[in-house]
Amino acid sequence: MQKIKMPLIVVAGPTASGKSDLAIRLARAFNGEIISADSRQVYRGMDIGTGKVSRRERRLARHWLLDIASPKRQYSVAQFQRRVRTVIRDLSRRGKVPIICGGTGFWIDAVVYDFKLPAVKPNPRLRARLSRLTTGKLFTMLAKLDPDRASTIDRNNPVRLIRALEIVLASHQPVPRFVPSSPYRLLYLGVSRPWPTLKNRIEHRLDARLKTGMIAEIRRLHATGVSWKRLEAFGLEYRWIARFLQHRIERSEMRRALLRDITRYAKRQYTWWRKNPDIVWVTSAPQARRLAREFLSQ
Repeated sequence: MQKIKMPLIVVAGPTASGKSDLAIRLARAFNGEIISADSRQVYRGMDIGTGKVSRRERRLARHWLLDIASPKRQYSVAQFQRRVRTVIRDLSRRGKVPIICGGTGFWIDAVVYDFKLPAVKPNPRLRARLSRLTTGKLFTMLAKLDPDRASTIDRNNPVRLIRALEIVLASHQPVPRFVPSSPYRLLYLGVSRPWPTLKNRIEHRLDARLKTGMIAEIRRLHATGVSWKRLEAFGLEYRWIARFLQHRIERSEMRRALLRDITRYAKRQYTWWRKNPDIVWVTSAPQARRLAREFLSQ
């Protein structure tokens, strides 16, 4: 007999697309619980800068894998993969619909397609050597060795660049990609918005976060022992605000650089998912509900 696959819904999409709100709507409509798939939302204290759902939203639908790690330590995709597998099994046993929601495409697909992640241990000597290079040189190296991974990575994030190079150099293989099969019965939804609309949402959200405590959040993280270097390694909001708080750039330059880099990040997110034939792109909550209802009734 063929083993019955557990159902799994994924709600993915670029930053500021509204995927968190859609996931909550689906969870409430279909007895679901949400598994966050964001490589920065796993860290405690990183709330405004990562767009973490509020306490009120968590009361609307239970969320998993938020606030599970210290920002002083690295939480890897392999740790995430193992934890999510356990959560999915638990939800299925309790008759809940697991809904993965997030914007970190590699982390989502590591679970959805059961990546066999290379067992590459940290190499302190290699890391020390690579850390002396600029992000530009690191990116150029990765682009030569693994152009597919380079096309989606944050080219200004030294932690991710060094880890990708560490994997490629040790395994002599590209960083794993999704394969056209999944251990789950899968509905993979992508939230799509017209590009001008998304750019406008990104800018409005950035200004709102700057007004509602994002700078204070990052100042507080540093005060509790998270180094400036570590904060910058988180990228985007944390990189540029950390530089501003160190008086290395003016506020206007910080905002301008942030808006530019977040917009570029959204483009890289689209690049990742556009290659995936499993994704069904949706433009409205009613459309997503209809697809989920049909999927779950099978």
